[in-house]
Amino acid sequence: MDDTVRQHKYTLTEDQMPTTWYNIMPDLPMPPPPPLHPGRMDPVGPEDLAPLFPMDLIMQEVSMDRYIEIPGGVLDVYRQWRPSPLFRAHRLEKALGTPARIYYKYEGVSPAGSHKPNTAVPQAYYNKKEGTKRLTTETGAGQWGTALSFACALYGLDCEVWQVGASYDSKPYRRLMIEAFGAKVHRSPSDVTAVGRQLAQDPRNWSGSLGIAISEAVEVAATNDDTRYALGSVLNHVLLHQTIIGEEALLQLQMAGDTPTMIVGCTGGGSNFGGLSFPFIREKLAGKISPRIVATEPTSCPSLTRGEYRYDFGDTAGMTPLMKMHTLGHDFIPDPIHAGGLRYHGMSPLISHIYELGMMEAVAVPQTECFAAAIQFARTEGIVPAPEPTHAIALAIREALKAKETGEETVILTALCGHGHFDLPAYDQYLRGEMVDEEFSDARLAEAMATVPEVSFP
Repeated sequence: MDDTVRQHKYTLTEDQMPTTWYNIMPDLPMPPPPPLHPGRMDPVGPEDLAPLFPMDLIMQEVSMDRYIEIPGGVLDVYRQWRPSPLFRAHRLEKALGTPARIYYKYEGVSPAGSHKPNTAVPQAYYNKKEGTKRLTTETGAGQWGTALSFACALYGLDCEVWQVGASYDSKPYRRLMIEAFGAKVHRSPSDVTAVGRQLAQDPRNWSGSLGIAISEAVEVAATNDDTRYALGSVLNHVLLHQTIIGEEALLQLQMAGDTPTMIVGCTGGGSNFGGLSFPFIREKLAGKISPRIVATEPTSCPSLTRGEYRYDFGDTAGMTPLMKMHTLGHDFIPDPIHAGGLRYHGMSPLISHIYELGMMEAVAVPQTECFAAAIQFARTEGIVPAPEPTHAIALAIREALKAKETGEETVILTALCGHGHFDLPAYDQYLRGEMVDEEFSDARLAEAMATVPEVSFP
């Protein structure tokens, strides 16, 4: 028996919580290519985005201010669960027999059980301030839909959610939680929207995708004056709000007296990864630290590792601006893996740009390896992870085992962006030995990429 008493978690007080969001744009060596209006093929302006977003969020989307003050009303809500804890994974390290030190920033303490309220709350706040009555959105696994439903309840806004069909079917309790907070949930593709009815005619679309769900939510927002659209990932202002994760983690690692040699985060649209990594990239650019920055994604939806860097629509129906990003094609329908939040055909344009600049790496991880890592993590650290962050946990374990072989001093930081309490059917499938790794289809990729518009800009 080991009677050693160690420090497992590092916590900040409410008064130590950061009061600004960090905007990485001013610190990049060159700005990312702008989003384009699909009709005019020129950069979109505030007036183009006004039907979908409140002006405060539009200004944050294009801001070149390094720090943006968090409104007092948002800080007050944040304090319900923030600052979130940073854990040292002592028992996982021991089980692996590794000299590596593993830290994880746990966002599952929020009311929604994930990192998503970090942006849902300010988005609802700014919409309420501008007089919006209703917000529409998409959700994959349901984490974002839950978070926005919670935030809308706080500010007295109606909320309507289109949930990707595969997740709607496999995660009924997530839908019930969204409804408990007051939102209305549709299975996507739905018969509520014109685009949903059209896409549902093709059986290949029946499992749905985030791209389809976005199209449906955007259609309703764009055709109703009292309604705006809220996006849970991808856009600059969303990643901006999530940087409170990395800012807190910097302070907590200082408390631990440690410096990371590797930052690992899962990526679907990029908000969790950007929120964790951007403050560390800032410190790296300033020459203060030198960690590897590594994004992990599913092998069945590998937008960074297999996608092309080009202009494409953010949704299936082509209703959004064209964004320069790593894409598998807006028509691409990923296999129905359990990590519903990572089933997106594209990637944040900001993260895509940083990847193209060579400032970060990307690795694709198969589903079965992720769940094997999740089980080991649960049995050592006592937290059942959501399927999405299991990709980061799997890579962290890979790197920790490499350190065991090489003896190199390795300090790994990752974000456990949510718990998996409503994802237990996925664990049931894995524990029964019924989970499989779907092969990524080059033929399907080629078919989807064939519909991506040819854009020459500038």
